[in-house]
Amino acid sequence: MSLMVAAFFDVLVVPSSEFQEPRIVVLDSPPSVGASCQVIAGFGANSWWRCFIFESELGHLFAGMVIGNIFHFKESSWPPEEYVNRTTLKLLDFDGGAPPKYAWRRRLNSHANRLKEFSVTFMEAVRMLRLGVRLWSYAREEASQGRKAPINPFPREKCKPSASQGVPLGGMGSGSISRGFRGEFKHWQIIPGSCETSPIMADQFSIFISRDGGNKKYSSVLAPGHHEGLRKNGDLGISSWDWKLTGQHSTYHALFPRAWTVYDGEPDPDLKISCRQISPFLPHDYRESSLPTVVFVYTLVNTGRERAKVSLLMTWANSIGGISHHSGGHTNEPFLGEDGVAGVLLHHKTANDNPPVTFAIAASETQNVTVTVLPNFGLSDENYVTAKDMWDIMVQDGQFERENFNSSSSMPSCTSDTICAAVSASTWVEPNGTCTVVFAVAWSSPKVKFQKGCTYNRRYTKFYGTSERSAINLVHDALKNYKWWEEEIEKWQNPILQNEKLPEWYKFTLFNELYFLVAGGTVWTDGETPTFEEVSRNDNHHKSPKGKRHKSALKDKHVSFIAEKTSSVINLNNERISPPISKLEADGNAVLGDEPAQADLVLHPQHDSENVGRFLYLEGVEYVMWCTYDVHYYASFALLGLFPKIELSIQRDFARAVLHEDRSKVKLLADGSWGIRKAKGAIPHDLGMHDPWNEMNAYNIHDTSKWKDLNPKFVLQVYRDFAATGDISFGSEVWPAVCAAIDYMEQFDRDGDGLIENDGFPDQTYDIWTVHGVSAYCGCLWLAALQAAAAMAQRLGDSAFAEKCKIKFLKAKPVFEAKLWNGSYFNYDSSSRSIQADQLAGQWYTAASGLPLLFDESKIRSTLQKIFEYNVMKVKGGRMGAVNGMNPNGTVDESCMQSREIWTGVTYSLAATMLLHGMEQQAFATAEGIFIVGWSEEGFGYWFQTPEAWTTDGHYRSLIYMRPLAIWAMQWALSPPKTMLEAPNLNIMDRLHTSSLNSSSTHDGSARNVSQRSCFGNVVCHCDC
Repeated sequence: MSLMVAAFFDVLVVPSSEFQEPRIVVLDSPPSVGASCQVIAGFGANSWWRCFIFESELGHLFAGMVIGNIFHFKESSWPPEEYVNRTTLKLLDFDGGAPPKYAWRRRLNSHANRLKEFSVTFMEAVRMLRLGVRLWSYAREEASQGRKAPINPFPREKCKPSASQGVPLGGMGSGSISRGFRGEFKHWQIIPGSCETSPIMADQFSIFISRDGGNKKYSSVLAPGHHEGLRKNGDLGISSWDWKLTGQHSTYHALFPRAWTVYDGEPDPDLKISCRQISPFLPHDYRESSLPTVVFVYTLVNTGRERAKVSLLMTWANSIGGISHHSGGHTNEPFLGEDGVAGVLLHHKTANDNPPVTFAIAASETQNVTVTVLPNFGLSDENYVTAKDMWDIMVQDGQFERENFNSSSSMPSCTSDTICAAVSASTWVEPNGTCTVVFAVAWSSPKVKFQKGCTYNRRYTKFYGTSERSAINLVHDALKNYKWWEEEIEKWQNPILQNEKLPEWYKFTLFNELYFLVAGGTVWTDGETPTFEEVSRNDNHHKSPKGKRHKSALKDKHVSFIAEKTSSVINLNNERISPPISKLEADGNAVLGDEPAQADLVLHPQHDSENVGRFLYLEGVEYVMWCTYDVHYYASFALLGLFPKIELSIQRDFARAVLHEDRSKVKLLADGSWGIRKAKGAIPHDLGMHDPWNEMNAYNIHDTSKWKDLNPKFVLQVYRDFAATGDISFGSEVWPAVCAAIDYMEQFDRDGDGLIENDGFPDQTYDIWTVHGVSAYCGCLWLAALQAAAAMAQRLGDSAFAEKCKIKFLKAKPVFEAKLWNGSYFNYDSSSRSIQADQLAGQWYTAASGLPLLFDESKIRSTLQKIFEYNVMKVKGGRMGAVNGMNPNGTVDESCMQSREIWTGVTYSLAATMLLHGMEQQAFATAEGIFIVGWSEEGFGYWFQTPEAWTTDGHYRSLIYMRPLAIWAMQWALSPPKTMLEAPNLNIMDRLHTSSLNSSSTHDGSARNVSQRSCFGNVVCHCDC
C-alpha cells in the first residue's frame, strides 16, 4: 500500500483500489499531486470532524476539513453527462425528453446480480427450531385451504430476486405492475396479496427504422435480451424477434413517479430516442392518484442526413403475471376511441373466481403519427398469427393493416395458449427533425376481492364506473392529461430538487422510496359497503350486501366484536361526544343463543363529504399483512405529508378497532399456545389479510395484545396527525380510542411506578429480540404517549384525563432515567447494556409533533452521538446504516438475528431524530449508509425493492418493505408543516391547568407558523389537505 504523508498533522492518502476503511485524517494544506485518491473520513475521540481529499479537474489534490458527509458537499455525484452525451441531452430537451439533473441512473448493460438472502446462524436456528416447525405446519394448513400464510419463509421463488427493479407503473391502490430498469414488465400485483415476480417477456417496446428508400433498416426490441429462454433457434415466439440492443449506449434515469430511458444511437446511430414513463402520483390529488394507468412518451431526434420512417411497437400479453395467460378464456378486441386514441382491449378472465381484468394498450394518433393494431397474435403456430409473423410484418411495412380496427372480439383463448396484442405508431422524422409519439396502458380491475369473501369497489370507480371497459376512458384521459400530471409533479418536486443545501443522493432517493406506495400491494377502495360472496357446499355462489345477510349466517362465525364503553367527553363546542357504537349494537344482535356473535361489518368507514375511501398497504410483499401498525409508525410520515386524508382514514380504522374484540381462537406460533384474535383496548398488529377491517391480526407468531409498543404508537400517531392537520373533528372522533389505549396499558405497570415493563419475550416490533423489565424502546414510547395524551386531552377539554396522564408521566419519567440512563445513553433493558439504535423512538415523535422534550437536551444529544459513533460508524466505517444493537465494547450485538441486523427504516428514523435535534451532518452521514448499500452502484442492488433489513455482509431480509418510507420523516424534520396546532402552553413538569377551549378556537384552529430549520427553508412537506 502506497502512502503519502503531509506535515502539520498526520495525513493518510490511500489509493482508491486499496481503500478499505475510513481513517483519521487532518489536513492543513493541499498535499502534492499523487495517485488517484479515495475520500477518507475520520473521527476524533472528542469530535467528529470529517475530512476529505478529492481530485480537481486540473488534476491537483485539494483537501479540507468540514463537518459532515462528503456527499453532502460534492457538487454533482450523479450528473447526467456521465451517462448521456451532452449533445444528446440538448437535442432531447425540447419536450421533456432529457432526463433530469437529479435522478437515480443505470446503464442498460449493467449486470443485474442475484440478491443474497439472509441466513440464520447455527445457534439462532436451534433457538427458532420449534417456531420454524410450527410456521411450516401453519403454512401447509393455509395452503390446503387455498390461502397464503402471512409469513412463509419456506417457498422459493422461481424467479430469483435480482438487482433489476425500476419505477413501478400507475397510481395507488388499483393493482400495480413494476418495470425493471432494462425494460421488462414484472412484479404483477393485480390480485390483492399476490405478487407474480417473473417478467412477461412478450410485453415490450420495439422500434423499426427505414432510411434511404428502405435500403437501410434497423429493427430491435428496446431492451437487452439478457433473459433465459430467448433466442431459441426455430422459435416462432418472441425469440424470433430482433434482440439487438446491447445497452452499452442506453441509460435509465429514475425520479419517481417518472423514469427516462435514453437510447443514444441504439439501434440506429443517427437516431436519438428518449422514452419517458409517467404515472399519476400527485400529492393531495385523491382522484388522479388512484388511476391504474401509465403513459410512455417517446421523443425522437433524427441527426442523420436522410428522413427516417420510424415505427414504434408496443406488444402486450393477455396476462396478469405468472402463468395466468395459460388459464384460458381470454379475449382481445380493437377499439377506435375519441381524439385519435386507438388500441386494443385485452379482457382477462382470472382464475379462482377473482374479478376480471381488462387491459387497454393504446397510442395517440396525430397529424404526423399513424396508429395501427394487430388485435391477436400468439407465441406458437396454433390458432393465431405467430409472434414471428407479426415481427416480419413490422420489418417489411412498419405498420399493420388499417382494416384490423374492424375486427370483432377474438374467440376465447384455450388453456396453454398465450394471446397477445400489438399497437404500432408510425411517423416520418426529417433530417435534424424531432417528433413525439405517445403510448398509454391502463388496467381496469374495478372489483377487489379478498379470499374470505368480501368484495369492494376500487377508488377509481367513483370517477370511471365499475365496467372493465372503462380502460378505454382511462387510457384516453391519460394520453390527454399527462402534460398536466408532469406540471403538478414538478411543482411538488422542484423545491426539494433545487435546494442546493441538500445532499444530491438524498434528493432523488427521497422520491424514489415512494415506489412502495404503488408497488407495496396497495388497495384503495371507494369507502362504500362491500358485497359478500358466500360459497355453499355445492359451490354455487351468490352475492348480497354483507350488511343484509341472514342472522343464521352469523352463527358459524366465532367472533365477537364488543364496543368498549368509554365515558363521553366534551368537545370544543361544549357538546357531549358519545363513543362509537358498533354495528352489532345498532342492529340489536348482541346475543344469538349461547354462541358468540359477530358484529356485522363492524368497522364501517365514515360516510361524509370528505370520504376518500379506505386504504391498505402491505407490511411487505413477503410479509402479507395489511397496514402493519408498528411499521406504519415509521412509514406514515410519507402519507401524512403527501396524502393526509389517507393517513387520517387509516388512523380512524385503527381507532374503531381499538374498541372491539374478536374472541375467535388463534394458535400462537412462538410457543404453540392458544389466544384470542383481538383483545378490547389493544391496538391490532394489522388490519388482517384475508378479510381486512373485519378479521384483524393476521400476524400470529406472538400474542400482540401483550405487545408494549402498539398502543403508545397509536397515541403518538394520532396526536401528531391531529396537530399537523388541525382536524378537530378527527381528534374528537378518535379520542375515546386514545383513552382506551392508555387505560389498557396500565396492566403492564407491574410494580405501580407508572412505567410499563416488558415481559421477557419479544413483545414489540423487534419480534425476535427479547426484552426484560423496563426497556429503552417501549419505555420511551410510553413516556411520549403519556405526554401526547395529556396535550390532546387539554386540547379537547378533557381535564380529568389530562391530569391522569400528567401524574403518570411525572411518576414514570424519573424511574425510567434512574433504571436505564448510564451517563451516555439508555440501556437496552433492565438486563442488557446494548446500545439500541431505536432507543429514542418516543422522543422522535415528541419532537416531530412539537411537544416538550422528554429528557434534557444534553442527554438526547449524548445518546444520539453514542449511537452515531457506535451503531453507525463502527459498522463498515458508517457505510451501511445503523445496526440495531451494539455492545459497549464496540462489537455488534449478536444476541439474536434482529439485534445484528441493520433496519433501513429505523436508520432513516434515527436520522430524522438527529435532524430534529440539530445534528444535521450526523443525520445525513447515517442515512447515506442506506443509499450506499441499497441504491449506489457499489451497493448490493436493492433499488426499488428496499428491504426491511440487511446484515453487515449485505444479505437482505424481506424485500419491498414498508418501513423505509421513513425517509419522509427526515423531510418532515427539515420542512415541517406550514401550520401545526401549537402544543398547549404547558410545562409537563408543573401543575397542569386545563380548560375547555372556547368556540373561537375552533375557527382559527389555534394554528401557528412553524419556524423553518435554518438551513432548509423550503416548505415542501405540508399538510394542507
